Amino acid sequence: MLGITIGVIVLITVLSIMNGFEKELRMRILGMVAHVTVTGPDNLLPDWDLHQLALQTEDDVAGAAPYIEQQVMLSANGEVRGVQIQGILPEYQRNVSEVATHVVDGDLDNLSPRGYGIAIGVELAGSLGVFVGDKITVITPQAKVTPAGVIPRMKRFTVMAVYKMNIRDYDSSTAFIHMADAARLFKTRKNVTGIRLKLHNLFDAEKVADRLQNSLGDTFKVADWGRDNKTFFKAIKMEKIMMFFVLLLIVLVAVFNLVSSLVMVVNAKQADIAILRTLGMQASQVKRIFMIQGSLVGLIGAITGGVLGVLLSNNLDVLIAGIESLIGRKIFPEDVFYISNIPSDLQMNDVWLVTISTIVLAVVATLYPATRAAKVQPADSLRYE
Repeated sequence: MLGITIGVIVLITVLSIMNGFEKELRMRILGMVAHVTVTGPDNLLPDWDLHQLALQTEDDVAGAAPYIEQQVMLSANGEVRGVQIQGILPEYQRNVSEVATHVVDGDLDNLSPRGYGIAIGVELAGSLGVFVGDKITVITPQAKVTPAGVIPRMKRFTVMAVYKMNIRDYDSSTAFIHMADAARLFKTRKNVTGIRLKLHNLFDAEKVADRLQNSLGDTFKVADWGRDNKTFFKAIKMEKIMMFFVLLLIVLVAVFNLVSSLVMVVNAKQADIAILRTLGMQASQVKRIFMIQGSLVGLIGAITGGVLGVLLSNNLDVLIAGIESLIGRKIFPEDVFYISNIPSDLQMNDVWLVTISTIVLAVVATLYPATRAAKVQPADSLRYE
């Protein structure tokens, strides 16, 4: 019973931690990317203001913001890095992104038309050796013809803000400038790359994207966050499924102990079983006795483990804080790990799945010893009594 209890506790706690990590990563990714993105042909969307007004009237849409996106090179202090630069309107960007709330130095609102300011991630700032107020050279893939020959287009920008999203890809390879500066730099005129949408419910993204694609037509391309990050979240889901089956082996070990203990009970009680059979007890009744005994062990162990697993998962942050206070240091230091705490997201579906699976395994485990008990022959068992 104790083995089953411990197995259920471990299984529920680990699944809750994996749910917590998935939720934390999803929230951080969605802090940078939009729930739904609408782009035009050749990544150019004319009359974006009209499209934005039309999209904002959708019931599921909470906010919309235009953007211009392009791959560029950033150069400073002899270092060069390739990044995805985005031209944004700060007043609209807050409606679809959480970048402004993760700024650790400067202010995203300092990006202004023709101010040629830039906001970069904390890792990118570290690799280039720049701080707020320093200059960065932006090198675009477009070239211009001069008397000296063909040279790439370059422009000096001033670092206005440094943000920290705690995701390496975004902190080291993204940057933001004002959309007016991006239009001049990339010569998009009044066109934008597309419009980002934030929904009231992020899990409706696929449904909303399909509806918008049908209404806008094939001229436009509509994508949602699930499709853009499909491989990543699919890998997390697969890892969670595999972890469930791996940890279920702990429960299987406990169930195997249940089988062996019942078999020993049958061997020890053969004479008692034989006496009951001679008094008229049916073989099916003997089988039922041992099945009930084993099932009660599994039932009590599963329920006890489920209750303790729920309590542990809901109070994991307090337990971890206590352990860190006891050992005098953080288990996951912030300078090493992106997620410095152990998140826990308890989902009752997982609790029911683990508990019911354990009870079913316990019931199945009783079949062999119960069947063996039902086959005890009274004459053979009582021959030497």
